[in-house]
Amino acid sequence: MAAKGRIPQYFIDDLLSRVDIVDVINRRVSLKKTGKNYSARCPFHDEKTPSFSVNPDKQFYYCFGCGAGGNAIGFLMDYERQDFPGAVDNLAHIAGLEVPREDLSPQQQVKQERRKTIYDLMEQVSAYYQKQLRSDAQSQRAVDYLKRRGLSGRIARDFNIGFAPPGWDNLLKTFGDTEEHKQQLIDAGMLIEKEDGKLYDRFRDRIMFPIRDNRGRVIAFGGRVLGDDKPKYLNSPETDIFHKGKELYGLYQARQNNRHLEQLLVVEGYMDVVALAQHGIMTGIATLGTASNTEHLRTAFRYASELIFCFDGDDAGRKAAERALENALPVMEDGRRIRFLFLPEGDDPDSVVNRDGPAGFQKLLAGAAPLERYFFESLYDQTDPDTLEGKARLSKLALPRLQLLPDGVFRQLMLDSLAERTGLSRQSVDTLLSQQQPVVEPEDTPAPKVPEQRRSTQKLTAKLPGGRRDPLLFALAMLLFNPKGAATSPTSIANEDDSAAASLLNSTIALLRKRPNSSTAMLLGHWYGQPEYEVMTEALKTIELLGTELNDEKAETAFFDTLAHLDAQKSTATLRSHVDKLRVSNEVDKPESANYAELSEADKQQLLTIQQLLKQKHRL
Repeated sequence: MAAKGRIPQYFIDDLLSRVDIVDVINRRVSLKKTGKNYSARCPFHDEKTPSFSVNPDKQFYYCFGCGAGGNAIGFLMDYERQDFPGAVDNLAHIAGLEVPREDLSPQQQVKQERRKTIYDLMEQVSAYYQKQLRSDAQSQRAVDYLKRRGLSGRIARDFNIGFAPPGWDNLLKTFGDTEEHKQQLIDAGMLIEKEDGKLYDRFRDRIMFPIRDNRGRVIAFGGRVLGDDKPKYLNSPETDIFHKGKELYGLYQARQNNRHLEQLLVVEGYMDVVALAQHGIMTGIATLGTASNTEHLRTAFRYASELIFCFDGDDAGRKAAERALENALPVMEDGRRIRFLFLPEGDDPDSVVNRDGPAGFQKLLAGAAPLERYFFESLYDQTDPDTLEGKARLSKLALPRLQLLPDGVFRQLMLDSLAERTGLSRQSVDTLLSQQQPVVEPEDTPAPKVPEQRRSTQKLTAKLPGGRRDPLLFALAMLLFNPKGAATSPTSIANEDDSAAASLLNSTIALLRKRPNSSTAMLLGHWYGQPEYEVMTEALKTIELLGTELNDEKAETAFFDTLAHLDAQKSTATLRSHVDKLRVSNEVDKPESANYAELSEADKQQLLTIQQLLKQKHRL
């Protein structure tokens, strides 16, 4: 659960300036470059042709079909059904930032400080283990083991590999000098407390692999035994800062070494990740003592569009592959790719890359089976597709799994493939699929759906009666596109009609006077979740309708031209008001009327002046 407390606006602005909305959306919805923008079929409503547009320059998205629009935070909130703090935490995780909090209760402040202290402690523990590997009298066995596995001192340093010496209380003696520090070690999962209250080190006589989160902080450890003790690998328990079902070993290092990851290789152990890195393959990641789940895969797909699962060729590897396939189906959105590689029995990535080198390993990777091939081949093992009974069984086994796939081209192609393999018509396959009971995804992750606020048909129209554009909304759109225009604009715009657009235009100008460096994305973030946000998204529609015709210079010119038009409208309305007053008081419609002579000379002169001014105004 996300920490409570208000997230400062300065941090939200900074976060939006660091993330790229194209990258955020493209990880979830396959985007296609169309001119200066990107487009796709909208993820918030059913459509056959793309009406969903992403503007990389101004960092916003908009759908002409359903009116959905906003910045990267708003997209995550709507697409993944996260609350605002959750979406900010998600983006901060991607950007490698710590989310600050304000207005925390005393209890929340204590918890936040405790977490920070644990992070600091884990870094100290990691440094301690690394020092023991280099200097402890009993560490030579660990050094010899690493050398036998082909690891160099450089790669051990890069992954901060260390050594937990034999003994029950080495860590306890080094860091547990006070009751508070002992409790911190317990909270971090580094000490175990027995029923009688005695404490002892969790990791003893093991090679230590620090596990880092996306921001590079040590959050846990994996320990590899040197002897025959069980378990072979021991991981930190779940703590406030470590949730093994979400973290991936090696992901931080992969991101550090690859600015633009195209592919990630999912292997089974720490040594596999490090051995591959030793040979220049810096894309290995591993789950932490658990099978890869949907959450793991969603995390991996944030950084790469292709995942390759690498399994041992034995029965255990096949079973692990089946679980991976089941968890992969719900995240197979268009634009993503998953492949499966099975190594010869008795081999693992570590042994293969050390024996055959990186070229030999890459050759095996090139032959990895695409998900669609492995999907059907794994079902063939349970059926005889050459018989009618086998085809029927193939359909029965495949349909519940295919139902897990998100809507998109890949899902349709998989259904086409099933129809071809069974001899059924595609219509029959669709009918059978519709008869399937709803399937809950393995991780019980709800599919994205159209937010309630998007379903409203009561939209603020951008047009006036007769098809004319609302100048207030148009001015807001131009200011939203180029916020710098507010710097020399009036402090407020006349708001006599008390419209939502006029009120928001004034509020936006006031905000930009205080925060002149605000971007389009920042302005959207400021009003997200408030009634004004709907007006903002309607202004986005105006921007998108103008397309490539619009740039910063044209937007600024249009903004001030619109303000001049509004001012002209106001003065025209004032003049007409004077005319109406004269007409009412003197029952005069024009100078040549019968009653004109009854006007005083002053009234006659005023009326003539007003009429001349009205003729000079355009759009009477």
